[in-house]
Amino acid sequence: MSGHQLTGAVADSRPEVLVMTPRIPFLLGRLEQAYRVHRFWEAADPASFLSNVGQGVRVVVTNGVVGCPSDVMRALPDLGLVAVGGVGLDAVDLTQARERGIQVTTTPDVLTDDVADQALALLLAVSRQLLRGDRYVREGGWERAEELPLTSRVSGKRAGIVGLGRIGKAIAKRLVAMNMRVAYTGRHQQNDQPYRFIPDVLELAHHADVLIVSSAGGNGTRHLVGAQVLQALGPSGILINVARGSVVDESALVGALQGGRLGGAGLDVFADEPHVPVALRALDNVVLAPHAGTRTVEARREMAELVLANIEAFLAGKVLVSPISP
Repeated sequence: MSGHQLTGAVADSRPEVLVMTPRIPFLLGRLEQAYRVHRFWEAADPASFLSNVGQGVRVVVTNGVVGCPSDVMRALPDLGLVAVGGVGLDAVDLTQARERGIQVTTTPDVLTDDVADQALALLLAVSRQLLRGDRYVREGGWERAEELPLTSRVSGKRAGIVGLGRIGKAIAKRLVAMNMRVAYTGRHQQNDQPYRFIPDVLELAHHADVLIVSSAGGNGTRHLVGAQVLQALGPSGILINVARGSVVDESALVGALQGGRLGGAGLDVFADEPHVPVALRALDNVVLAPHAGTRTVEARREMAELVLANIEAFLAGKVLVSPISP
């Protein structure tokens, strides 16, 4: 039902919200209780849909993957808030948001530990070949005394973190607890952090046994990890990506893995989700996850609560709970 239709004889005067994606557990039902919700993902003709419902929409609710593209934002003249369930902003037109005074919020901190846990899980799964061992047991290889290759120790190895934000710091704490030596690269050195700063990602890859990508996405980091970086990481090196698929040159990654120039990879994100190259799926030294870093009950509940709190604050004219920096 369009937000502009009547229910009985009384018009629905609740604030209007455009929801971009159904992939927001614990949130959609709550939104529909309090607001007039327009479901963008169900529109057969998005342009016509936005022409019909766009005027009056004050809030867009989305996630970090779908975001709020330029054309959607332009079709919403009354838009004042883009509330992102997640921390990714590369799919949100921040330039237009700034020009029009549209506020943007994310859900930091509530997903930090879960994404860091995912990075650690991927690292252990790749280095100890957990999936291969699982198949070996299930398929009877152990009972037949078939040879299984030895795996690699993680403790004591050198880890390089690309992007030492909230998630990068949480990953670093976990690696230190595993007796790994941590270095990082980023836009600038963080003097309050105890880890070694290496200003260039290529130099960091030369230094590291494991390279963990936790940087922001967007044009500024597109293919930051390319063929040269993968070559520097080397045939025994491991790449872990829990950031955005765009940060890694996926074609170069496939080539490095197939050619034995990289030891293994653990990937939670991909260039064209949910489409994952067949070549990656065919490799035993790769562990694949369906962008699942925040897919815990706890994280999704807390994300939903924070999105709702930001919307309520915006509509009440109060200070937002978790706005992004301008």
